[in-house]
Order: sequence, then structure tokens, then C-alpha cells
Amino acid sequence: MPISLKNEAAVAGIGCTEFSKNSGRSELQLAAESIKAACDDAGISPSEIDGLISYTLDSTDECEVARAVGANHLTMFSRIHYGGGAAVGTIHHAAMAIATGQASTVVCWRAMNGRSGRRMGQGISGEITSSDLIHWSWYLPYGMLIPGSWIAMIANKYMHTYGVTREDLGRVAISQRNYSLRNPRAFGYGKPLRMEEYLNSKPIASPLCLYDFCQETDGGCAVLLTSAERARNLRQRPALVRGVCQASAREQEQMTSYYRSELISLPEMELAARQVYRQAGLGPGDIDAACLYDAFTSEIIMQLESFGFCKPGEGKDLVRDGGLDIDGRLPNNTHGGLLSEAYIHGMNNIAEAVRLVRGESTAQPAKRVEHVLVSSGVGVPTGALILGSD
Repeated sequence: MPISLKNEAAVAGIGCTEFSKNSGRSELQLAAESIKAACDDAGISPSEIDGLISYTLDSTDECEVARAVGANHLTMFSRIHYGGGAAVGTIHHAAMAIATGQASTVVCWRAMNGRSGRRMGQGISGEITSSDLIHWSWYLPYGMLIPGSWIAMIANKYMHTYGVTREDLGRVAISQRNYSLRNPRAFGYGKPLRMEEYLNSKPIASPLCLYDFCQETDGGCAVLLTSAERARNLRQRPALVRGVCQASAREQEQMTSYYRSELISLPEMELAARQVYRQAGLGPGDIDAACLYDAFTSEIIMQLESFGFCKPGEGKDLVRDGGLDIDGRLPNNTHGGLLSEAYIHGMNNIAEAVRLVRGESTAQPAKRVEHVLVSSGVGVPTGALILGSD
């Protein structure tokens, strides 16, 4: 019988640095600061950490992090591929390690100088060494060099098929900006966004404009997990891992997947949805809030359909009805998300999901939040996570 991960692990601590465009310090220091903050949040010593998990894109080795924060012996460490698609994957590995006894106190982190250092938005116009160049080489001659241009191709097809307008994309951007107005950590704090400003903003890759793109950010974010039983005796109210998974669908490419039979859905997200709902014993109707991966606004609307919150083609209607707003059906990215808080490759979205379960978001919905859905990466091998209150 496979080992069930439901309610075996829990998030006991979260920690973030400030988010900026120029941190003025190394990525190792950002990692250490965020991990120390997560330990402080949980009320444990860093010496208790015996597992470390990050992204393959992170520049800091686990042994360097362990020495910097004062961890003891490490019995488990791993890394996840695919950029933002790694976010939930780190939690997946941590939950498996805890459920199988391979580690007892696992920290997942991402630390990056994503504005002042290596800028993720450069795509293959910057330095890159990857076998993905094989399929990207078909698109290079057409000027498709950056993630925004790759996603724009899919957005155009999806919007044309289902009648999605630029105003619908704007509603996503504005909803998340409105949340960020309450969040002192956020890039969008104190910076309202109105539809006229959105529609008149700089076009980047048609139909996507400046406000359809996520931030480029310097900062670090860490999430500490331990057993559910132990978490109940620590400082914070635990956020239980009800279900967590990774997913890569047939004919997957990184960011493009143009040779699939159709481009108007997200098969990898649909696979993740089936897995995470089955693990958790829940369905879309049980989800009270979400932190859907929001590198681009169009991806939010498509994910609403992937995770069963509406039928194919109806994502735009849910958005038009205010479904993503604080009093809507599915409050989404209540911290501002990657669009308006910061871009820490999705790890900050997981931290916000924990705050929602605890009741500590700067934009906490009035209704009780018992279950929060988190996704990671869109257009890449991905994952899904459901956190629940104890």
C-alpha cells in the first residue's frame, strides 16, 4: 500500500526577507535570513533542522546554508527543477521525508537576486545551458526569446477561442493589486492600479502588457515543515498538508508545449488537480481561497478551469463576477501574488497560503478559511498543494 501523505506533515514556520529591487547582499545571506525567520516563527532552533530542499536554480549549496544558520547533521536534502514549478515540489519532497522518517525538521527555501542579479525575465536572451534549447530553437528565429513571448502565444489562442478580453486580464491584475495595497511587504503597497492605466500600459508581448507580468525581485522566503503531531506543540497554529503532488503531462515542454493537439488548456494542471483532490479527499467546492501561480495574468484564468472552479471557457466569467476578490467565490493571492507582492519563484505564495490558514493575511477574507489551494509554475512541470487548518 502506498504511504498516504494526508495530514502527516504540517507547516510550522514561515520566514521572508524584505522584497526589493536591490538587496545589497548575497543570495546565501538572503537564504540564511529567511530560514532563521522561519525557525523563529516556529519557535525552534536552527540546530534542529535535518532536511533542506530548494530549487535547482538556487545558487546556494545546502551545506553552506546549514553552516550559515547553525543546522546540525543533515539526513535529507534535494532540489527541484523547472523554476517556479519547483515551489510545491519542495513541499512534496519535505512531506515525503517526514512521512517516511527520513527527516523530522525540513526547511524549503528560495533565495534570489532576481532583479539586481540574474533576471528570470531574460529567458534565453540571457545565459542559459539546457537541453530545452532543442525545442526553443524552433522559436528563436521568430523573436520568441523570453517567457512572456512564449506565454503570449498560448494566451492569444485561448483568448480567441473563449472570448477573453484584455479587460478580463486587467481584472486579474487589479484584483491582486488591490490586495497588495494592504500588504507592507508588497511592491504594489500604496500603488493603486486602475483599468485605464492597465489598458494604456506598455505592451510587452501581445496581448500581454506590463501589468500582466510578474515582478523581478530580490529576496528570500523559507517554509519549515515537521510532523503534524509535533507542529501542534510549537509556537504557531499548524497548516496541515492535506495533499501535495507534482505533475508533468504528456507532450510537455518547458514553457511552450506548442506541439500538443490543442493549446487552450493546461494538461499538467489538470493532472495535478486530480492528484491533489484525491489525496486530500476534497474537491473544488471545499477550497476557500487560493494562491494560484501568477507569473502572467492569463494563467490565472486558465487555472480556474484546470482546478474545476468553473467549466472550460468560463474562467473569464468567474473573474468578471469578482470571484477572485476578497468577498468573491475564491479570494486569490491575497498578498498581491507574484504580480504585485514579489517574485520569489512562488515560495512567497506558499507562505501566504499558510497565513490564510492561520487567519493572519493582511487581506484575510471574512469567511472562515479552512482549505487553501496552491499551484506552482504554469507551462512547466508543476505541482499542487492543499493546506488545511487543524
